[in-house]
Amino acid sequence: MDQSPEKEQPATFVVFLGTNLLTRGSLAEVASAAKQRLEAGALERIACFDERTGRTRDLDLSGNEAEVIGRLGEVDDSSSEAAAPLATKRGRGRPKLGVVSREVSLLPRHWEWLAEQPQGASASLRRLVDAARKQGSSERKAQKAIEAAHRFMWDMAGNQAGFEEAGRALFARDFSSFRQRTASWPSDIREQLERFLKRAQQASKGASVADAN
Repeated sequence: MDQSPEKEQPATFVVFLGTNLLTRGSLAEVASAAKQRLEAGALERIACFDERTGRTRDLDLSGNEAEVIGRLGEVDDSSSEAAAPLATKRGRGRPKLGVVSREVSLLPRHWEWLAEQPQGASASLRRLVDAARKQGSSERKAQKAIEAAHRFMWDMAGNQAGFEEAGRALFARDFSSFRQRTASWPSDIREQLERFLKRAQQASKGASVADAN
């Protein structure tokens, strides 16, 4: 399975009815569930969130269910011809590697270190750059997950006990303290926050591995 930090996951949305989780899925799926619950006479607030960002997603639930879905503007490109990758012909010979030669200015100690590397200076520099890119990408993903958690909790738990302390623990990445501060919050809100925390922890772990390498 491809665990590359650059690979984006499909959009997933979650809908809450008051403080209770209603459903999770694609935008069309959650909008359909929200419409059905509204038709059943739900009085609690119906709130939809993008799990990637933690931001609310407005749903226009007026009209019938088909009209609600039609207004979402979702396009399934997976089956369209336009989305199919175009075939490219490859000529004979070795493929171009995209290698670009440019001048690099380093201090003498840097050149000495590179000269000692068994794979040579160019390969060592490429390896260092790739490691830095991977570490940076993982760190960005961790930060985005934390920001998503904060947006969600600001909307759904702003009036909960210990909100400010939990926010400080979140941005300090003291997840143990965060879980303690939120232990009395509604269970479905805590479950959703835990999904954000796991993303942040997985990304942070990836950054640590890249940094160690």
